[in-house]
Amino acid sequence: MTEKTEAAAAAGAGKQPRSVRVVLLALMIAMMLAMLDNMIIGTAMPTIVGELGGLEHLSWVVTAYTLATAASTPLWGKLGDMYGRKGSFMTSIVIFLIGSALSGMAQDMSQLIGFRAIQGLGAGGLMVGVMAIIGDLIPPRERGKYQGMIAGVMALSMIGGPLVGGTITDNWGWRWSFYINIPLGVIALIAISAVLHLPKKRSKARIDYPGAALLTIGITAIVLVTTWGGTEYAWTSAQIMELIGIGVAALVGFVFWQTKAAEPIMPLHIFRSRNFTLMSIIGFIVGFVMFGATLFLPLYQQAVQGASATNSGLLLLPMLGAMLVTSMVAGRVTTNTGRYKIFPVAGGALMTVGLFLLSTMDTDTTRFTSGLYMAVVGLGMGCLMQITMLVAQNSVEMKDMGVASSSTTLFRTLGSSFGVAIMGALFNHRVQDVMAERATGAGAKATEQSATLTADALNALPAAVRDAYQHAVSSGTHGAFLLGSAVAVLALVAAVFVKEVPLKGAGPKAADGPADGDSPASAKAPVTEAV
Repeated sequence: MTEKTEAAAAAGAGKQPRSVRVVLLALMIAMMLAMLDNMIIGTAMPTIVGELGGLEHLSWVVTAYTLATAASTPLWGKLGDMYGRKGSFMTSIVIFLIGSALSGMAQDMSQLIGFRAIQGLGAGGLMVGVMAIIGDLIPPRERGKYQGMIAGVMALSMIGGPLVGGTITDNWGWRWSFYINIPLGVIALIAISAVLHLPKKRSKARIDYPGAALLTIGITAIVLVTTWGGTEYAWTSAQIMELIGIGVAALVGFVFWQTKAAEPIMPLHIFRSRNFTLMSIIGFIVGFVMFGATLFLPLYQQAVQGASATNSGLLLLPMLGAMLVTSMVAGRVTTNTGRYKIFPVAGGALMTVGLFLLSTMDTDTTRFTSGLYMAVVGLGMGCLMQITMLVAQNSVEMKDMGVASSSTTLFRTLGSSFGVAIMGALFNHRVQDVMAERATGAGAKATEQSATLTADALNALPAAVRDAYQHAVSSGTHGAFLLGSAVAVLALVAAVFVKEVPLKGAGPKAADGPADGDSPASAKAPVTEAV
């Protein structure tokens, strides 16, 4: 029996050969690189500003990376579909590592911002490449097994990022926050180069440059609106209105052009699938809720519950742990039964309830109670995080696997941008109002630094100001999470309309036919040539 035949037999039996497992490990390393980066840099930023200066440009260190990632995500997905997944994925890793090395060598804030944009261009292909390659290697029915692995990497990145960033910065210096990516990326490159051999593709069609340009302009305008609105500029300012106009015009032009392009960046026919469209909506909402929660929960824990910056990260464990466990259970059940609709429905319901419970927290809420509320949100996210990608991939043909993965990732990214902006605006408005009611003078100064008050700085405030500030933050989180709960209801509604299209692959249900209106991806995934 040849190695190729053995691989096919192993895949058909529901077991992956050793070399496929090596590839999956390399893919998880690449995913961790993309997710860890901003978490690590966030902790190192005070030290970076202290050495390089440029405090007024601080937000651009994150914004440049986010913009480049969001804008390049759809292009990477399409490049993988046209020219082959392996080459485009390895190219994105190399660009990410070049950006990391240059960022570590930056001599001023302007250089760092530019190099972070390069890093973001590569990061745009990391997550898409991971999801699309898994879609190629693993039949839809079997992908549920790997949900726990993916969720584990996400949870590890969210918890470990700030801890790793602080440790590296304190002991090795902030530049190693970037350099640490290089050895991990090289390991992933070597493993993928040696073991992963997907069928080569060569498309004669040209890249849709006009479509790419219009989508990039539209995404950039949207992200800038959500980043600058209410902070750099008032929401009703001329700058924000101009950006909104540019973004809307570019996206309308993009949709029109996609109907004319020979090889569109985001072929509109994928949205004819009800499930794909619904998963895009749910993915947007999950991004909206998840990043909002991970931003405002530590603020509440530090300001109201007196936790340190490090402990506030660890106090997210109930949410992230519940997300990890539920994702593993959902994956196993999906693999064994081929059914999945129950998880989006349950996830939407749990997320809605959990966020509403978080909105009830006040200055007297204990850490145990808030931990229980966070666990409910985590259970909901665990039901949704990877199921959205799995169902989206199952709703398109294999030739569209890359654009399906990139589109789903893009909607989640845009959701996180909107979530942080809108929930942040509501949070800041409530903090300002309550501080104006409860404190004057010194209270106004405390408000100006509301996002940077540490537990020690808070204890140094006069008792009246500290009490006012704690009530203000409690009121701000109430408004933010109540909004999140209302938005999560939309995910529940969308989940109700999902069609139960059995996943293809090994198992007793594999012979089931698809439901009307949706065509799942082919049951046969390409077999790696090297295994």
